[in-house]
Amino acid sequence: MLKAVILIGGPQKGTRFRPLSFEVPKPLFPVAGVPMLQHHIEACSKIPNMKEVLLIGFYQPNEELNRFISSVQQDLKVSVRYLQEYAALGTGGGIYHFRDQILSGSPEAFFVMNADVCSEFPLQDMLNFQKEHGDAHSFIILGTTANRTQSLNYGCIVENDQTSEVLHYVEKPGTFVSDVINCGIYLFTPDIFEHIGAVFQKNQKELIDEQSNGWLRAEVIRLEQDIFTTLAGQGKLYVHKTDHFWSQIKSAGSAIYASRLYLNQYHKTHPERLATRRDGGAEIRGHYFYSCYTSPYAILSLPPPPQLGPNVSIGTGVTIGAGVRVRESIVLHGATLQDHSCVLNSIVGWDSTVGKWSRVEGTPSDPNPNDPYAKIDSETLFRDGKLTPSITILGCDVTIPSEVIILNSIVLPHKDLNRSFKNQIIL
Repeated sequence: MLKAVILIGGPQKGTRFRPLSFEVPKPLFPVAGVPMLQHHIEACSKIPNMKEVLLIGFYQPNEELNRFISSVQQDLKVSVRYLQEYAALGTGGGIYHFRDQILSGSPEAFFVMNADVCSEFPLQDMLNFQKEHGDAHSFIILGTTANRTQSLNYGCIVENDQTSEVLHYVEKPGTFVSDVINCGIYLFTPDIFEHIGAVFQKNQKELIDEQSNGWLRAEVIRLEQDIFTTLAGQGKLYVHKTDHFWSQIKSAGSAIYASRLYLNQYHKTHPERLATRRDGGAEIRGHYFYSCYTSPYAILSLPPPPQLGPNVSIGTGVTIGAGVRVRESIVLHGATLQDHSCVLNSIVGWDSTVGKWSRVEGTPSDPNPNDPYAKIDSETLFRDGKLTPSITILGCDVTIPSEVIILNSIVLPHKDLNRSFKNQIIL
């Protein structure tokens, strides 16, 4: 029997996802038409003998989360439960705190995945790799190759080329260590809790010796810094390198890139989610790599037909007017794009309106297309005192008037704009 754990974090995380995370928990933000978490759970549901998927985080249980869990259980026929932490316990502390729940039923192994990654999730490949490398009690990290410069932003893995054993692990090193990076997806056996427990006991002893004032917690344990660093070189930790797509989803800009990756995958996994040209309908632009996910409830006002794609995701109840152009964007449910408006490299928030002949445009933050190992950069919001050019984000219930341009800007919810803006955060 197998289980899976998805670490979803909490409300103080995902600050780079604002203002979108004001309306919905970041793990439930729709990427390629479905909540971010659903891609993880769909991958888990395809693994034979997968008994249960546990979500661990410190969000307060809410109607939206409960509705998602109920829906995904019914659709995918897999048990999903949410376990709420009493505080942020770190990637290792969370699974250690709920170890009894994870070990209930005596699973032979379990996956641990971070919610803010986009991947093809080669979980079966990791299971096969574990059987071929090391022993039955070894632990597996999913790794991929990055370029030398960007590798400094990730956990770096030095491996034995013959056995794939992890010899050395450093989280976000100051100098180049390795171009093999940690993908935030792991395969553990129950033995991992012995190693996490040893760190917990060590932390407790240090807190007692130092007579801590109570601000620090022994339960806060990080898999990357506290566990992997120690296990490296002991013959217990291995890396399985994947050539499939992978990216982090730290910011709204990376959500658009992740949407593109998933839409491309839909040609093989979910062709029913991809829109096709219908007589008299919208013109779908793109080819095999790019596509467009259009909700069956979107309202298309014609003629002339809108032009959608490549890489466009349209939510439910969206009204798209005549002559509209949408490219490389996410339009969330209830939004209205009036006649001849243009939306490029942007996210249009729930129930927002883009007026006639208006243009909403951002700057994509895609990886370097000429570097096969390039990853998406985690850009800071400001650089040299100025807003870093990135995608344009319209929060919930934003109204853009006719014949204006919104360029490289972030608009907070419930704003009625009356003029054009460029490189602004509109509060």
